[in-house]
Amino acid sequence: MGGKWDPISLPVRPGLYINFVEAAAAQIKGGARGTVALPLFKYAAPATAGKFYTVEKESEAVALFGIDNIQPIRFILDGGAKEVLVYTVPAPAVEGDKALEAVYIAMREAFEARSFNVFVYPDVVSAAEQDATKAWCKRNREEGKHFLSVFGGAAADDADPEKGNARTVKLADDYAVNLISGVNINGKEYASAAFAPYIAGLIAGTGINKSITYAPIGASDVTKRLRHGEIQKALQTGSLVLVHDGEKVKVEQGLVASKLKIRAIRARQAVSTDIAKTAADSYIGKLDNNADGQAALISAVKAYLERLELNNVLTDIAVGLDPDRASVGDSVFLLISYREIDSMERIFLTVRV
Repeated sequence: MGGKWDPISLPVRPGLYINFVEAAAAQIKGGARGTVALPLFKYAAPATAGKFYTVEKESEAVALFGIDNIQPIRFILDGGAKEVLVYTVPAPAVEGDKALEAVYIAMREAFEARSFNVFVYPDVVSAAEQDATKAWCKRNREEGKHFLSVFGGAAADDADPEKGNARTVKLADDYAVNLISGVNINGKEYASAAFAPYIAGLIAGTGINKSITYAPIGASDVTKRLRHGEIQKALQTGSLVLVHDGEKVKVEQGLVASKLKIRAIRARQAVSTDIAKTAADSYIGKLDNNADGQAALISAVKAYLERLELNNVLTDIAVGLDPDRASVGDSVFLLISYREIDSMERIFLTVRV
């Protein structure tokens, strides 16, 4: 049901419905909406400072930034993201922590005007910058902009899982992912902060009806193989852990730092982003706030959620007017409920012989 529609006749399915369906389908595909935001601090000509570049292929990154500066971009694309939104961070005019802090603030503010799904640094940043990024992500969420941020640490932190877990506790938030494992790739070691871009690409490139739990990682080994008790404690903390299962390196479990599942959080982000965007594009100011208009709005939202239900993202959908708030004047209050569908991640067998 595509094409234009007349708000006076208030059809139930045209325009709104197709917009929601397209948005839902794009979210489910994952990579089709998989944009990772990356501030790049080292780059060569022809790239210039303070500019945004969208990169979909490694060859494009080499041509823009120089082959010696693109490892974070390579990791993101190898992880499965569709594209990398690169911002070339200007060098501070003068040395000092205050000058560097101003550069980070300006960088984050620049990203606020752009659309992306996951944010990640190319390498280690200070604890203060991690805290500032967490606060920035939280503020954006409250203002209606939803994205995950992926963090990591230095090699010394990766050698001690307690340090990584402490970072997870400090960064605990529904929209924060904290990697505590470094990796070895063909004899070269990368600390968790340097490998975080790969995880960002993996998250962005995975459909919201899929989990990254047990996803294979393009690495030869982890820099520190954790014991069972250490893995268990890391998961209970909310850390993202990579393990070597004897054959390959894989994600132990797809968790955000608040201990919830990445799959569930991304489903919430999709619903929040798509409904808000389509509302702004298609029906704010176009529908009358009467019974017919409200019914059309409810039908459109329900159709979008049902598409997600059809693709095993969520279930138990209910959409209606909020009984506790009057939808009068120019305000409409909807009450939406659903249950996110989780992946099968723990299988318990009882064998009787």
